[in-house]
Amino acid sequence: MVATHGREPSLLQALTPLLFLAVALGLAVYLYADDASYGANQISLLLAACLAGIIGLRNGLSWDDVQQALVQGVSLAVVPIFILLAVGALIGTWILSGTVPTMIVYGMQLMHPAYFYPAACLICAIVAVTIGSSWTVAGTLGVALIGVAQGLDMSLPITAGAVISGAYFGDKMSPLSDTTNIAPAAAGSELFAHIRHMVWTTGPSIVIALVLFALIGLGGSRSEGGDAFGDLPALLDAQFTLGWYLLLPMLVVFVLAMRRFPAFPTILIGALLGAVFAVVFQPNVVVALAGDDASSRGMALLSGAWTALFNGYQADTGNAALDDLLTRGGMSSMLNTVWLVVCAMGFGAVMERTGLLERLIRSVLKAARSTGSLIASTLATAFGANVVTADQYMSIVLTGRLFQPEYRKRGLAPENLSRALEDAGTMTSPLIPWNTCGAYMAATLGVATLDYLPYAFFNLVSPLVALVLAYAGFKILRLPATTATAESPPLPDTIDPPAPRG
Repeated sequence: MVATHGREPSLLQALTPLLFLAVALGLAVYLYADDASYGANQISLLLAACLAGIIGLRNGLSWDDVQQALVQGVSLAVVPIFILLAVGALIGTWILSGTVPTMIVYGMQLMHPAYFYPAACLICAIVAVTIGSSWTVAGTLGVALIGVAQGLDMSLPITAGAVISGAYFGDKMSPLSDTTNIAPAAAGSELFAHIRHMVWTTGPSIVIALVLFALIGLGGSRSEGGDAFGDLPALLDAQFTLGWYLLLPMLVVFVLAMRRFPAFPTILIGALLGAVFAVVFQPNVVVALAGDDASSRGMALLSGAWTALFNGYQADTGNAALDDLLTRGGMSSMLNTVWLVVCAMGFGAVMERTGLLERLIRSVLKAARSTGSLIASTLATAFGANVVTADQYMSIVLTGRLFQPEYRKRGLAPENLSRALEDAGTMTSPLIPWNTCGAYMAATLGVATLDYLPYAFFNLVSPLVALVLAYAGFKILRLPATTATAESPPLPDTIDPPAPRG
């Protein structure tokens, strides 16, 4: 983004939009509970953006400056928005094709309730390390595991927490991950040195998460209401033709992801392949979805597959619980999430352009006296940037660019900074309802962000482990004496994060 203009904002001015947003979001949750993200939160974010814009105008910015910030801020969300739409289409066609029902049946046969939660976490972690994308894992394996959880009468929020914990472990540790490459770039460290340094915080965190999931599983945690499905595998077998070959669309998506094919075309190819599989292997189900409007069977097959892409699969099996499980997907199911992302990105962009965000970060930096407090400030700033900018890439790049000179000035190796950026910037992004990651996970898994938040153990524990190690002085790397500088280089005037790929 271009440099900010106008007078330097005061700390009170910088805090005012945040305080307003906190109050507005609290009122939204109080009045609308779980429905707050269906409009109330969006209004809160827009009003907070307006307040930040007014402060900017008071400090000498023009309306064109504020408007340009909105345009550029929303432009950063374009790629995630297209990924969201593609995932909606993928869910719809993979249910219609029998891919998701097959995964659910096989999952129920292979997994026992006693170890379901840690197994779900571990499976997602392994696949995410392999392909480097938490979003792809959640949109494929995560959707199926939510279905398995419903079939086994397990808790959906805990399952979502396990999926997200595993997916973000892989996203954090894979050299194929965007964030794992962006963090060292923003901090000035080397990729594999960054990954090796993260082991000291990430390793204990995933072990703690797996132990907690195992304890919950052994405790027999179940969802409320008992088993509403009866024999779910038999019900799915009666509705769809099931078979191992229906997992091929998922294999294609994983192979493309491993080959570092961009996320949007990868997921869209998976969605279109699901539509083809639906026409070939589930023709009667596709015709039933099309209804009576088609003039011929061929047109009915085209109409049904097309409908799944934009409106998802609409089940009518006579079993209310099964219908609720299968009626999902379609690009239209993601439109509310798109609305939330656009409003959140607009707020973050105005906060940055008006200089309010940088003013807050400078105040935090001044308060950091010791090495432990500097790393703690980095963790807090990355989390705060996730809240304000609603985007993990902005959080990582902004925090990294602003803190890098101070780390160098104090003789601290850049791996300390890049690790802290991931421990807070990457890890907390799915815990914020209006962040692109939090909105995506809630829309994809069908579990509200605040419902799964207490069970995303890995994401919650990682910043705490990083904080403990920082104050203990354990594994804090130092620069060679000739590398550290007495003077910090000037802070950058602009922050231009790379376009996210999901």
